[in-house]
Amino acid sequence: MANLLETLRQHTIVVADTGDFEAMQRFRPTDATTNPSLILKAVQQPAYKPMLAQCVAQHAKAPLELRTDHLLVAFGVQILNILPGRVSTEVDARLSFDTQATIERAKRLIALYESQNIGRDRVLIKIAATWEGIQAAQQLEAIGIHCNLTLLFSIEQAVACANAKVKLISPFVGRIYDWYKKTAGANWQEDAQSGAQDPGVMSVAHIYAYFKARGIGTEIMGASFRNIGQIVALSGCDLLTISPELMAELESKTDLVLPGLEYNEKARLDGNYAQQNIGADIDVSSEANFRFLLNQNAMASEKLSEGIRAFVADSIKLDRLLA
Repeated sequence: MANLLETLRQHTIVVADTGDFEAMQRFRPTDATTNPSLILKAVQQPAYKPMLAQCVAQHAKAPLELRTDHLLVAFGVQILNILPGRVSTEVDARLSFDTQATIERAKRLIALYESQNIGRDRVLIKIAATWEGIQAAQQLEAIGIHCNLTLLFSIEQAVACANAKVKLISPFVGRIYDWYKKTAGANWQEDAQSGAQDPGVMSVAHIYAYFKARGIGTEIMGASFRNIGQIVALSGCDLLTISPELMAELESKTDLVLPGLEYNEKARLDGNYAQQNIGADIDVSSEANFRFLLNQNAMASEKLSEGIRAFVADSIKLDRLLA
């Protein structure tokens, strides 16, 4: 009998959320995603310290930010030697509110990949889904540099990314779940708000329904999972990026994963349902509308800011290792 991970592959593209090469070789995902936190975690392991040392030695005279990019690309190249698909490499989170600087950093990352004979079709540039980041992604997509918009917590961010013709978005399931659980405190009921009723799952399902009803081509990749129940509930999503720990847990189970699970009437992971329940359009065509609607969503506003701060903190730690 197939295990849960193998069954999941029948309904969605499995992506590794890690910088660990050994985990990729074991679980055989199609794509991989990285971020400053994952790279920082990897280079502190004995198996990957030589990559850090080699990067420092080869690029000792380069500016620190360029050394960082060389390290990120070195990891990406190794990942692409293992996997058949794409790797997501993140632009420094300190540029999250600077459109032009984000564009220039993305171009440099792509140039570094191309210098290693890696085509841009195998790389997704990860950018925080701020207004500035989305505008940068729109310009990058126009010149053939595909983007993965991350730290995405709301339908408003998702629609703005779709308007910008972004290749892929990564709505964060677990961090949405964390916010609602913390906010509810003693009133949180895990059983009643798990699976299809998990607030993070419902957010992704809402985005899925909105996109599929309108024929939007932007790929949806659920991310930041806390448990396999969230993953199972999103079976059938375009892609799911999963940590090695949760992939191991899925591999240990022999239950069946079925797509098109029952969601509430406002958010359902079912393309046919979406076509019949198209709902109202969301207007985030202007910066003012985008910022206002995002501001009205306390969870998304708080988690976006918190996520950027966390990635910045880990980028600074990575800088210290490279220095």
